[in-house]
Amino acid sequence: MRLGLRFLFCAALLCVPVPVASAAPPAPFGHACTPRDGALFCPTADDASRVPSFDGVPLDVDVWLPATGDGPFPTVTMMHGFGGSKQDFQGPKPAGYNAMELARKGYAVVLPSARGFGRSCGVPDSRTAGCERGWIHLDDQRYEARDVQWLLAKLVDQLVARPDELGVTGISYGAGTTMQLALLADRIRRPDGVTESWQSPDGVPLHIAAAWARWPWTDLADALQPNGRLGLDTYASPVGVEIEAYVNALYGVANTTGFVAPLGVDPGADLTGWNQRLAKGEPYGADVRALLKQIHTYHGVLGLPIDKEITPLLIQSGWTDDLFPVGQGLRVYDLLRQKSKTAPVALQLGDLGHSRAANHSADIAAFNAQGLAFFEARLKHAGGSGPAPGSVTAYTQTCPKSATHGGGPYRAASFAALARGELVFRHKAAQRVTSSGGDAGLSQKLSPLSVDQCKGVADDVARGTAIASVRSPGVTVIGMPHVRANVAVTGHNALLVGRLWDVNPATGHQRLVDRGVVRLRSRKTVSFDLNGSAYKFARGHQIKLELLGRDSPTYRAANGTFSVTVKQLRVALPTRERPPKRAP
Repeated sequence: MRLGLRFLFCAALLCVPVPVASAAPPAPFGHACTPRDGALFCPTADDASRVPSFDGVPLDVDVWLPATGDGPFPTVTMMHGFGGSKQDFQGPKPAGYNAMELARKGYAVVLPSARGFGRSCGVPDSRTAGCERGWIHLDDQRYEARDVQWLLAKLVDQLVARPDELGVTGISYGAGTTMQLALLADRIRRPDGVTESWQSPDGVPLHIAAAWARWPWTDLADALQPNGRLGLDTYASPVGVEIEAYVNALYGVANTTGFVAPLGVDPGADLTGWNQRLAKGEPYGADVRALLKQIHTYHGVLGLPIDKEITPLLIQSGWTDDLFPVGQGLRVYDLLRQKSKTAPVALQLGDLGHSRAANHSADIAAFNAQGLAFFEARLKHAGGSGPAPGSVTAYTQTCPKSATHGGGPYRAASFAALARGELVFRHKAAQRVTSSGGDAGLSQKLSPLSVDQCKGVADDVARGTAIASVRSPGVTVIGMPHVRANVAVTGHNALLVGRLWDVNPATGHQRLVDRGVVRLRSRKTVSFDLNGSAYKFARGHQIKLELLGRDSPTYRAANGTFSVTVKQLRVALPTRERPPKRAP
């Protein structure tokens, strides 16, 4: 993987040749371009004009070009979220992150509808010849990522895109593809799983020079069925707990907006079969482990070897994103930083992402400006290198959700350096957590698809739960809260859900700050992180950690019954504030 440095194009050195610019503006994929909003718009005008991908599936793709210039241009592919299409980033909205604005700044911008969505065989009347197997592959390296590589390769040969200045970005589903393309870098993955070098049809070697992933996952198996372990290969050891509300919602979106493969027809894209099996729940056997291995291997990035230099990568994750929380992006950040302390990877963290996130407008605007500076530096070499390697910019949660700003920004040279202290509190006595404990009505209210984290609920301690709490000294928690306890488990399929609360003693109400889940084994201790949080606890409020054995529909309730005796419960909160100095 190259670092995106500008090639020295000369015959005497080993360099990638740049095609000679044409005398007239290029026609991407043979499509006509017309002036629009200070740029050139080159759409796929009808289904007959769609671009056949590597396997013949027709892709609906638009291209925006700068208003002047013959090309080739630095190029950015923008990829939409699940259930979306190429229309999502046309412009003028969302402001600061759309194709029209990037084209006016000198980029060629590629807007594809992912296969199985929009008119890339997603809409029923778009399923003409070639769409027979053009269904959703759920962001598979071998299909959705390969489609983007195919489109970029054709644009290089058509003198539209510069081979050394190819960038990618996307939100959510598009961010999953962005992460894959960043770590594939200069490789493709064929349908048989074999990787080989990425070249254009004319033989030009290609690579991704910059990638900006917004709200991504890195291991889809773990994201949809988390088990509380954040290792690189721990997605099914043990099999985790389904994020029920989101899995059901995503499957519904796939069937209402896209093309889902018929049951059992394609083992590599069997969304219906996968959903049916996981919905049954425990016990989980070899069938589920094989299913999760399939998803882990081809629908994430943790299994891809990093055997060359690292693609410059900017990762944006949300503290309050209950679908793809901070830990998903953090894993790749840590992996690349272990590879090299100077790896060109940086983080953007905030109260943003999927529900329950607030997505404060000013924070997003600031991150958009940083993302543009990243592309300017890496694709146009316009001074600097964007965010410093390893650096982190973070905003905290703020109420109300309609506020334009979160708290901060807080900046650090690394994720670990965000927190400068630690607040630890304990509950030593034995407490019993049961699979029937907790308040089922409250769990319904806390569904990530509908909860307003700024609206308090009554402070209560439900039966069959365990708690630990401490009076806040006025502290900003920032990072991954860690929970550890001695446990004795009886029954089957035990799990623990952790909720971190801000309790206001003056009102008797509490706000949800953080959550997380762990699948238990028959061991004497449990140790896991919550999803991550950045939150200011007012002085005098109570900081409360609650453990419970069920939290549907956020996490699927286990089949069967269990109880967990919890002793020596310890909670460690990373804090922005430094620990007080001790007297000599």
